[in-house]
Amino acid sequence: MIGLVASFGMNFVDTVMAGRLADKDVALAALATGGAVWSACLMFTIGTLMAVQPIVAQHDGAGQRLAAGAAARQAFWLALVLALPFTLIMGQGGEVLRLLDVEASIIPVADGYMDALAWGAPGMTLVFLLRFFSEGTGHTKPTMYIGLFGVLLNVPLNWILMFGKFGMPALGAEGCGYATSIVIWMQAALLLVYIRFHHHFRDYQPFAGLQRPDMVRLVELLRIGLPIAVTIFVEGSLFVGAAILIGRLGPLPTAGHLVAINFSALVFMIPLGLASAVTTRVGNAIGRGEPRAARYAGLIGLLIVLCSQSISAFIMIFFPEWVVGIYTSDPAIASVAVTLLFFAAIFQFPDGIQICSAGALRGLKDTLWPMVYNIISYWLIGMALGYYLTFNEGLGPSGMWMGMIAGLTAGAILMASRFWRESNSRIRRFEEVAAGPGAAGSE
Repeated sequence: MIGLVASFGMNFVDTVMAGRLADKDVALAALATGGAVWSACLMFTIGTLMAVQPIVAQHDGAGQRLAAGAAARQAFWLALVLALPFTLIMGQGGEVLRLLDVEASIIPVADGYMDALAWGAPGMTLVFLLRFFSEGTGHTKPTMYIGLFGVLLNVPLNWILMFGKFGMPALGAEGCGYATSIVIWMQAALLLVYIRFHHHFRDYQPFAGLQRPDMVRLVELLRIGLPIAVTIFVEGSLFVGAAILIGRLGPLPTAGHLVAINFSALVFMIPLGLASAVTTRVGNAIGRGEPRAARYAGLIGLLIVLCSQSISAFIMIFFPEWVVGIYTSDPAIASVAVTLLFFAAIFQFPDGIQICSAGALRGLKDTLWPMVYNIISYWLIGMALGYYLTFNEGLGPSGMWMGMIAGLTAGAILMASRFWRESNSRIRRFEEVAAGPGAAGSE
């Protein structure tokens, strides 16, 4: 949780510092729209590589550490393939935004920002590969270390490149993109060194030698990872689509939306970090052959996430002006953002429940049905309703946020129900096998 909050702190710092630029409304809108495309690509990449975590966790729970290291080495080829389209899409950011019909005044600034971010895309795939391997072994400190390092380095780099210090040109939002890319590559280098030399990873031998692509292992990674990728992409596309659609309304609504969604995403790192822990603990328990422990880990995760989301919702309901004041002093932007933070407070609970339930299901390697549930929840319900309320009913940004609440609520109900059914099913099957073939007949 600390690592993810710190990692997202980079995005938080970018938004706060962009709010201090002379053209803050356009700069914030550029970060919202350009960052939305970056997030869409990143979500698919993260989702595919996320297969590494439950595979490593189950090998680790079964005591098969060399197999866990071998799985990570094979995932390197997957990361390499994913980096190519990620980089190309970000490098053509202006064309992408034109196709999405973003307000013309935003596109030139967003294009420069996205070009700068493109340099960090390959490094980002490497960061997540190494992170998911480490977390799958139950060692989460590297995530914390690189997160804290990243946010501390990002502040001075932003200051130099955005505002033109020490003789550098003032690049504005584009400088923010270059700062982020530099930090990403520094984080990748630190993770490589840490995992290479830390004693915790000695028995896994993740750097035993670069192997040729093993189609059996790669197919397993894709079988688990692609549904996760689609699941996360579909969920993320609700938020990305919201930013793009609100971008059609002009710089002011887009800037207000960015402030509200940025703070929401910052506090979302807490349940997201918890979901990662739940994935590992559920996977470990399944690897040990203890399905009751797997269900228990998932339920404890849901209990904790309800507590964390209560705190987030409380802050958004009772202190919205304070939150918005961190980002901007512009009263027009602040007015939009304060209104949207009320909607953000409402979706804290379904958002936390759905992400924690998804993490528990990943620990079970159950990824296909969560993908189907997300398509129904976020596209057929959330996006469709949000579009209708925003444009047909004329509710503006508030309509899109109402759609997000509806989609997240549907996702939370479906995901939590699925985990309860699947975990109980695993327990029944395990007990039937343990009782022996005659148990069912005697009953």
